[in-house]
Amino acid sequence: MFKNLIVYRIGTDWTASVASLQESLAKAPFCECGATQPLSLGWVPPRGQAHGALVESVAGHWLLKLMLEQRLLPASVVKRHTDERVAQIEKTTGRKPGKKQVKEIKEDMVLSLLPQAFTKQYAIDVWLNPAHRLLMIGTTSPTKADEVVTQLVRLLDGMTLTPLHTAQSPAAAMAQWLTTGEAPEHFSVDRECELKSADEAKSVVRYARHALDIEEVRAHVAAGKQPTQLALTWQGRVSLLLTQTLQIKKITFLDSVLDGAQAREDDAFDANAAIETGELAPLLNDLVQALGGEQLPGTQTLAA
Repeated sequence: MFKNLIVYRIGTDWTASVASLQESLAKAPFCECGATQPLSLGWVPPRGQAHGALVESVAGHWLLKLMLEQRLLPASVVKRHTDERVAQIEKTTGRKPGKKQVKEIKEDMVLSLLPQAFTKQYAIDVWLNPAHRLLMIGTTSPTKADEVVTQLVRLLDGMTLTPLHTAQSPAAAMAQWLTTGEAPEHFSVDRECELKSADEAKSVVRYARHALDIEEVRAHVAAGKQPTQLALTWQGRVSLLLTQTLQIKKITFLDSVLDGAQAREDDAFDANAAIETGELAPLLNDLVQALGGEQLPGTQTLAA
């Protein structure tokens, strides 16, 4: 369900119940793209059952799913058809269309080609932890995360969302862990990282399946290369890739978590949701504490 996460803090002014959240999301259900519609988005049942609930509550965690459908119209195809139309006008009239007319021709070509374009659908899993006022979006794309945030803020009265910030930046913390060879409490450093220089060269060094407790890595950090991502394992249960922007990627639940977790097919959604939220909620708390605690704009660091 969640392979990647971007985390947001929910403002204190927003309160809701599963029923009220369901009612709000029902105002914007997903519908497929119309013939000349380049993008459509809306909410679908996270359980995957037709006409199911748009909000699923599992062990106090609320799960949603935003579906997006986009018509794939390559810019090169639009340009080719536009150029052909411009050439035809120039040949017929003996004059080359101006910029304004070319723009209008391009817009007409988009409208005429869109009904023939293939569509692509992709879903974004969303997880609300109301007890801790956190929103987690299952993507690594800031653009897709912004789509979710925009939809929620538009639909839910009083909701404000801000990216989660920590007192210590992930880059500074990762540099410290690599330099000292000491991982934060509850975590171990794995065998993957990326280091990037801050100068104009923007040189990058990547390690994959490689020991990181070596002098070469420490020398890169001492020379000014900042870690942009680092692989970690939490309590021997969940592995992940932490980035400099506090994104969490490549989430993998290890065998110790999955042993004995098999459920009947009709219970699979609830079982998976309970496992993932049950593991990731304390992991996120430990990660925030490893980064010095949460730092709200204009406030002191929040204690655990």
